Amino acid sequence: MSQSYFDSESNGHKSFELPGARPHYNPDRPGQVEHIFLDLTLDIPQQSFHGTCTITVAPVRSGIKQLVLDAVNLNIESVQVDETPQPFDYDGEQLHVQLLKATEADKKIKIAIAYGVEKPQRGLYFIVPNQHYPNKPTQVWTQGEDEDSRFWFPCFDYPGQLATSEIRVKVPKPLIAISNGELIATEEDGNNKIYHWLQQQVHPTYLMTLAVGDFAEIRDEWQGKPVTYYVEKGYEEDARRSMGKTPRMIEFLSEKFGYPYPFPKYAQVCVDDFIFGGMENTSTTLLTDRCLLDERAALDNDRTESLVVHELAHQWFGDLVVIKHWSHAWIKEGLASYSEVFWTEHEYGKDDAAYYLLGEARSYFTEDSSRYRRPIVTHIYREAIELYDRHLYEKGACVYHMIRAELGDELFWKAIQTFVQDNAHNTVETVDLLRAIEKATGRNLLFLFDQYVFRGGHPDYKVAYSWDADSQLAKVTVTQTQAKEGKNGSGSELFDLKIPIAFGFAENDNQQPTPTFKTFSVRVHEREQSFYFPLEKKPQFISFDFENNYLKTVSLEYPAPELKAQLQFDPDPISRIYAAKALAKKGGLEAVKALSEALKADAFWGVRVEVAKQLAQVKLDQTTDALIAGLKDEDSRVRRSVVEALSKIKTAQSYEALKQLVENGDASYYVEASAASALGKMVSANLKDKEDEVLQLLTRVLRERAGWNEVVRGGAISGLSQMKSSPVALEVILEYTTPGVSQPLRLAAIRALGTISTGQTPSNTEWILEQLEELAAETFFLTQVSVVSALGQMETVKAIGVLRSLAEQTPDGRVRRIAEEAIQKVQKNVGSDQAVKQLREELDLLKQENQELKSRMENLEAKAK
Repeated sequence: MSQSYFDSESNGHKSFELPGARPHYNPDRPGQVEHIFLDLTLDIPQQSFHGTCTITVAPVRSGIKQLVLDAVNLNIESVQVDETPQPFDYDGEQLHVQLLKATEADKKIKIAIAYGVEKPQRGLYFIVPNQHYPNKPTQVWTQGEDEDSRFWFPCFDYPGQLATSEIRVKVPKPLIAISNGELIATEEDGNNKIYHWLQQQVHPTYLMTLAVGDFAEIRDEWQGKPVTYYVEKGYEEDARRSMGKTPRMIEFLSEKFGYPYPFPKYAQVCVDDFIFGGMENTSTTLLTDRCLLDERAALDNDRTESLVVHELAHQWFGDLVVIKHWSHAWIKEGLASYSEVFWTEHEYGKDDAAYYLLGEARSYFTEDSSRYRRPIVTHIYREAIELYDRHLYEKGACVYHMIRAELGDELFWKAIQTFVQDNAHNTVETVDLLRAIEKATGRNLLFLFDQYVFRGGHPDYKVAYSWDADSQLAKVTVTQTQAKEGKNGSGSELFDLKIPIAFGFAENDNQQPTPTFKTFSVRVHEREQSFYFPLEKKPQFISFDFENNYLKTVSLEYPAPELKAQLQFDPDPISRIYAAKALAKKGGLEAVKALSEALKADAFWGVRVEVAKQLAQVKLDQTTDALIAGLKDEDSRVRRSVVEALSKIKTAQSYEALKQLVENGDASYYVEASAASALGKMVSANLKDKEDEVLQLLTRVLRERAGWNEVVRGGAISGLSQMKSSPVALEVILEYTTPGVSQPLRLAAIRALGTISTGQTPSNTEWILEQLEELAAETFFLTQVSVVSALGQMETVKAIGVLRSLAEQTPDGRVRRIAEEAIQKVQKNVGSDQAVKQLREELDLLKQENQELKSRMENLEAKAK
């Protein structure tokens, strides 16, 4: 699955465990589920369906008299075992079947449950046109992960049970039905058609799927196996553009994982209103239709390619090799996320892959610092879906990369292949990955897992360097700043790693020299350590954690000449990025010159993106000229970064440059959107006189530039939301929150209400709150997320009440969790607000007292005279 989203030590991090969290274990197993057969009839106008679910179980022991199945909000009509009706109890969450005849070990039984569902809340979703969205397609699709299959069929709903499955479904023509495995039969039935699918390889209930719609089918193939793309009619070209690399990806992953693609077909179905980015149902991935790229979006959208390879990698990691319990989900999500990195390397080269991995690390760092810190593997939570966070995906990807760095390429792939081959069609836990590594390579990597997987956190290094010319020694001092002082060498906050430190020698001839390196490996395990390296001559620069393989943050405290040399000559783009950051921190004209040169001349777009960000940190006039020149960069990702940097330099010159960009447009949707957003930020600060001009410009963008996923108009909404004291901007935003507005734009407008609320008058804030309260009643997952996001930005106690009732009423664990986190945010916002108010009052009091003292002094002086 991909999200488009514990340590109770006092380490200054919030706890992952919210009230109500408890240890979770798989239930006892009454037997092996061998086969699940769903035979269903859909009634789309009534948003309901009915049919039978037949489960074949081989009991593990004799004498079992009751079976307990997961089944939420289903209408259970009857239960039969081997065609004999059985008594049952049903409480709306679990179905207790009382067996008339106790089980005999290994003697199979068939449980047939007749049931129906009306307007299911989760698990299976009906998408139909309505008065606000008359052009919406008619679709039905399922989403099982984590434990939502129980909302659409009775089952033993946990990943540790693997079975074959079969789905036979009657749908109205001309709709088609796609499911797992292969289509074994179709039959006409008046105005309906019956599709019969069979999945012959075992898989867990959460990967069973059904997708129904009037789809266009685009056919491809890999080694004789069908590779198909299903999209709403009219989007065939976008489908090829977005998913056309799939056969090449299947070839690539089959080779990397040492196991040919294991299922009879691979289908990708793009559905409307999907609640994730994608979901890797066995042989039939569902994707959000927002991943479909038009020609212009394809210029700078690698997200779709990453999503496609991520879900495909799951067919091995997750579907072929299945996690035994949700607490081990990082094995599949981390590897699927890491597949995005090594596919990027294969397709675009090493620099792009290194930069992609840095993005993964940063995404995790943000969660670690602002949300909570937790071990990647934990079985303590409220609902399993809470685990699907940046620790699971992005930190998981970084852990796989560190394993690769530890083992080297050849042994890493040998270990991965051993893991897949030894566990195909079976369930695994984290220890199985460690075992496969040891079996394939002889290496025991428990030390790495103990530090990065089984506990929370990562090292934060501060690295200082100096050169002693008399003794020809380089001194490098490394501090682990995440550990408290006085805890040297002790405690669970320190990391113990062997880190390579390289010294770069760039021979200065006129050509761009290729530096030579002298590398040492040192054990960094105390809070502060100094290392001395004898060198024949002074190095031009230092590369700490040479090749940047460890997950860490790093702050470089080197002299400026070494930083400039590193920015210019280090072949590793990540090292150049760290050098740029350290230079910007030093500031001054020299830093601006070096950064401006890099923005012009660095061969890698990722470094230019980062250099633009750093230039914005150095507040000197010369930065504006360098950045404006950067608006002509041929790479749209660099132009976008330059736009964001210029928005921080709020001068008439930077304003003019961005205004031109919005008026004239850009080849890239994202650059245009960033410029629209930036203008709002600029006038909210010291360009107040331009406010009306920007209001008119952004309103014009909203009227005229509808388009792909509403990226550009979303940028305009974001710009308006920055004009926090403008009642006009608020009115425009509110206009776009009404039903009927295209969904991506509407969601952006709902989120923007929170941003703009912080500068509005009390009565307008009240108005915003009323709107959000009304919107909170909508049941669509993405609307609820946007409402929570808006409320979490507000600075009024009243937002807490709306968030509380949303948290209590939502059926979705993710919404519940983010609503509770938003409540804490609002409490903090209100708190700081109150504190400022109090300080102001105290200051006024002091001023008053001061004034009185002054008067008394003057009186005394007058009397003395």
